[in-house]
Amino acid sequence: MVGSAARNTWLAGDHDLDVFIGVPDVASLEDALALAREVVPRHEERYAEHAYVHAFFEGFELDIVPCYLVEDASCILSAVDRTPFHCRYVSSRIGGLEGDVLLLKQFMKGAGVYGSELRVGGFSGYLSELLVIRYGSFLEVLKNASLWRPGETIDLKKHSARTHEDPLVVVDPVDPKRNVAAALTLDRMFQFAAVARCFLKRPDIEFFFPSSITPLTDEELLGSIECRGSSLILVEFSAPPLVEDVLFPQMRKAEQSIRSLLERNGFSVLRSDVDWHGRASLMRYIGPGLEDDSGVGEGILRMLFELEVATLPRVAKRAGPPLWEGDHVERFVSHHSEILSGPYVEEGRVVVEVERKYTVASELIQSQISNLALGKHLNPQIKAGYKIRVDQELLGIKDREFREFMARYFSAWQNVC
Repeated sequence: MVGSAARNTWLAGDHDLDVFIGVPDVASLEDALALAREVVPRHEERYAEHAYVHAFFEGFELDIVPCYLVEDASCILSAVDRTPFHCRYVSSRIGGLEGDVLLLKQFMKGAGVYGSELRVGGFSGYLSELLVIRYGSFLEVLKNASLWRPGETIDLKKHSARTHEDPLVVVDPVDPKRNVAAALTLDRMFQFAAVARCFLKRPDIEFFFPSSITPLTDEELLGSIECRGSSLILVEFSAPPLVEDVLFPQMRKAEQSIRSLLERNGFSVLRSDVDWHGRASLMRYIGPGLEDDSGVGEGILRMLFELEVATLPRVAKRAGPPLWEGDHVERFVSHHSEILSGPYVEEGRVVVEVERKYTVASELIQSQISNLALGKHLNPQIKAGYKIRVDQELLGIKDREFREFMARYFSAWQNVC
């Protein structure tokens, strides 16, 4: 047993257990994986660096993970081999501080910065434990975090063996080359620093247990769209069978590719976001000793783009090279065949006014999306089929997860002091 359950830093309401099965470093992980399959026959296999078993068992969400039993963390053969060393290090130092760890984890959860998965980009449970060990208490963590600057470094054993350029560097006590905070983004780091500052000024239980997000009704969703006066474009398609930490980097890549396409063609993107809705586990716990395998698949991926305007005029202005670069000027003019006005000189440069190929953002996306680099697992999904919804067409999506996603998007509220 590893993780927070093994260290008594397990948040109430979290029912996940991590069990590792170790094999000698000269053996095959397949033996441990075969044993995991036997322990919980009703399971789904997931894959990070290597396969592991995920299941629901008597009310607990259970990961059974094969690993190698190595003598030293510097000799690991896969990333999960470090975890037993993490467990031993924290267990030997966390005695008497468990309550502070629980306070910190719940505080981070309330602030929306808890979780090192790439979907969140926040603080892992191990990282929160190391912060409490370093600073000595929950309140001292907040006091110090409120003063953080980019490049803040914590090295408990003074043994760093590598230079890191991450926003926060917490050198792993069991591996001097690793930054425990590598998954933490700059925004999540300073979202935490800001909420820590707010709490120290005005302590309140609301920081730990904020009000839950309420799904938008049709009237609220339509009202928000009309109030903003912008244009919303949603691209949705089926999700491939991948774990989150493989899928979300590709979703962010796809989001950036579509943003770049829009901006290259003159559309100003105010904001964008991505999410994954409707994923059903292959098994769902429904009672003591009972699991239901009637899952409905991998769900839907959604990418939202908010544009200042969704339709542009037919005419577009193109500024070229300075007039004294004669060869470049000639090539620039000859490159633009559909010239409506010009060429003419403006501020020393040659300028032409041309006809846009695409004036409607949704038509641009529909025409070009299959040509974009969206990630090796998402390109096939897009080619298999996708849907584009614009503005009021979003009202056709009734599922709760999407309506909560839109509520979070429109509010975009965080504690900032």
